[in-house]
Amino acid sequence: MTNKLRWGVIGCAGIAVNSVIPGIRQSATGEVTAIASRGLQKAEETAAKLDIPKAYGSYEELIEDPNIDAVYIPLPNHLHMEWSIRAMEAGKHVLCEKPIALNEAEAQRMADVSRRTGKHLAEAFMYRHHPRYERIAEIIRSGEIGELRAIHSAFTFNNAGDKTNVRYRKEWGGGSLYDVGCYPLSAARLLLGTEPEAATVHALLSPEHDHVDMMASGVVEFPGSIALTFDCGMWAAFRNTLEVLGTEGRIEVPSAFIGEASFLVHTSGGTRKEEQPALNQYALQADVFARTVWGEQQERFTPDDAVANMKLLDACLKSAETRTRVVL
Repeated sequence: MTNKLRWGVIGCAGIAVNSVIPGIRQSATGEVTAIASRGLQKAEETAAKLDIPKAYGSYEELIEDPNIDAVYIPLPNHLHMEWSIRAMEAGKHVLCEKPIALNEAEAQRMADVSRRTGKHLAEAFMYRHHPRYERIAEIIRSGEIGELRAIHSAFTFNNAGDKTNVRYRKEWGGGSLYDVGCYPLSAARLLLGTEPEAATVHALLSPEHDHVDMMASGVVEFPGSIALTFDCGMWAAFRNTLEVLGTEGRIEVPSAFIGEASFLVHTSGGTRKEEQPALNQYALQADVFARTVWGEQQERFTPDDAVANMKLLDACLKSAETRTRVVL
């Protein structure tokens, strides 16, 4: 392929510098042509470090560049809606970091703009693009582990000492549910293929960290009496796991969202390891995005999916704050 999707990056966040920009470069379809920061010096330093051709000292300049086809937005959560909408209005396709917005209403506004402008809008859940999740779904459908009974997932890490981190600004969309809890929620919806009915969540709201949820544990009820039990945290030992439990067996994913891709299938016949290729999930995400923009493949995860995930996240946050079961 000679043509490349020309990417601009709005912001110099660690996820952009360390993961997404390298992923785009490893993709078959994309190239990073510009990066913007709120100040020109930071943009120029990052551009020089990563060998990016253009640096802009404002986000506005980048989205007005006619030589950029798509933008990636790794800004703090409270800025996702504004800059996604402004980019789409300026004629750019948008890959927005998760969670796509602060709430369902914001996500819906973004989805509406995507439809009106005809610009592709995607939420950056990179793990969904690795073929292992299609394989997990295939095993579930095959009946090998019997009838589905439950899903459990955990995503935790400890960064509590970094008090200035944007994750600990409540008004900016801080907290573990927004940052890592959204992964188990989206994974359960993906594997079950249905939308949840209710959520009950308990959280550790830390005064030291602007009262954001530093740890949360919950139950999400799905149709058919199936539940997701999950926990997420930013003040706990590292884990990123997923287990699918059936009547005749279970699927164990030791590194569910980042890390080694292979997983285990346990049945009465024994345990086998499902070997999976070591693929760059960020590169896969970039290729799916570009091929969707070019009309080479159907949009797999629509903006409506992002809206639905925010609806569930809203319910989890409300449950944690009110200590009640929230019906969706």
